[in-house]
Amino acid sequence: MLSTLLILNRLSDENLQRIGQHFNIVYAPTAELRRAAIASHAAEIQAVLTIGSIGLQAQEIAAMPKLELISALGAGFENIDVAAARERGITVSNGAGTNDACVADHAMGLLLATVRGIPQLGVALHKGVWRDALPLPPSVSGKRLGIIGMGTIGKQIARRAAGFDITIGYHNRSARADLPFDYFASPLELAQWADFLVVATPGGAGTKHLINRPILDALGPRGFIVNIARGSVIDTAALALALREGRIAGAGLDVYESEPLPPTELLDLPNAVLTPHVAGWSPESVAETVRLFLENADRHFSGQAVLTPV
Repeated sequence: MLSTLLILNRLSDENLQRIGQHFNIVYAPTAELRRAAIASHAAEIQAVLTIGSIGLQAQEIAAMPKLELISALGAGFENIDVAAARERGITVSNGAGTNDACVADHAMGLLLATVRGIPQLGVALHKGVWRDALPLPPSVSGKRLGIIGMGTIGKQIARRAAGFDITIGYHNRSARADLPFDYFASPLELAQWADFLVVATPGGAGTKHLINRPILDALGPRGFIVNIARGSVIDTAALALALREGRIAGAGLDVYESEPLPPTELLDLPNAVLTPHVAGWSPESVAETVRLFLENADRHFSGQAVLTPV
């Protein structure tokens, strides 16, 4: 008999069919459907599939007496109440490693687009403006890149950046003996050194507004910042003001404090390149996250440890 799985994030029909071969699915990708699904099916649900930005709350966990597995489809799990799950002995897993390459690709794309002003140059060309009337965009090669959060994604970003002859430094909770890059004890020191900052640290209360006005001022008027981590890591109001006042040169962002609403403070800024939290999304990466979820679920329900526990 198939276990009942509550899915809280949107998935393609193809992936729903794939998962449906292993579970009885209750699909609730909106807040209204979520409330209705838990009210109607709480007694049956044995597993929940979600994503970090959607999460699963303590009261929802408490409402499902048969729940024994919570899985985050991607690496992030900041809005899953892990403590409440552990109190119940519920296993929590995530999709660590499944979309790292895709996120790193997107981070480099944002960096190139932001520093070179590629979207703005395209707009200018469509308006009939030729290069002689435009300021020269700076080079990316030969600069200094600071990575905040040197986990698996940070390391992949560093590997890609090295191909541009970029000097790499990083800030992490602690220095990593396996890396040849310069370690900086604080984000402020890293920002003072770097031409570019890429934010790749986990979200959550511990990193909320880690990037604030002092960090942005340290980066300076020729500095650029990219965020593919979580919107909460950057103080949006401080960033918007820094961009408007020219205290930093530009920002490339895929994540926002306002999600899923657009960041209204940033929408009219010509020195901001914005994408709608798609860094980890590609057909290949989503297929891999689903594969890992199914493997973790199969292991759990057969009495084995999951591969990527939280």
